[in-house]
Amino acid sequence: MSADPGRLRTVILGVTASDAHAVANQLICRQLRSHGFRVINLGVCTPLEEFADAVDAEPTAEAVLIGSVNGHARTDLRDLPALRRQGRLQPPVILGGNLSVGAQKEEADHEHLLALGVDHIVTDVAELLPLLDTLYASQQLELRRG
Repeated sequence: MSADPGRLRTVILGVTASDAHAVANQLICRQLRSHGFRVINLGVCTPLEEFADAVDAEPTAEAVLIGSVNGHARTDLRDLPALRRQGRLQPPVILGGNLSVGAQKEEADHEHLLALGVDHIVTDVAELLPLLDTLYASQQLELRRG
């Protein structure tokens, strides 16, 4: 789905505070840019406060994309409810990657992350662009309804 002519759709991308895995971050950044997105890539080891600061600086960002490969997303995102209560990090937060430690993955892991305020969990990178397009269409509909 394309944005208004002359305006690139903007997303904020980064990796959780305790995670230094950069490869997936760079690949996702490239994929998004190749599809016409303006990507503000905060890189690895990004505290939630820096994501919030980036949203404050880019209020037209349509989503915040957070990756985690080390499995510590639950700990790294524990301050998300407080930031949201402060009126920060208002765009949809999309989380993807390896979201829990250990080989055994539990549905409760996703439920806990959603309870923290994560809006969407992506389990396959192929889900990301369709999700962004769906969210964008919903946002545009809301704007038209005023």
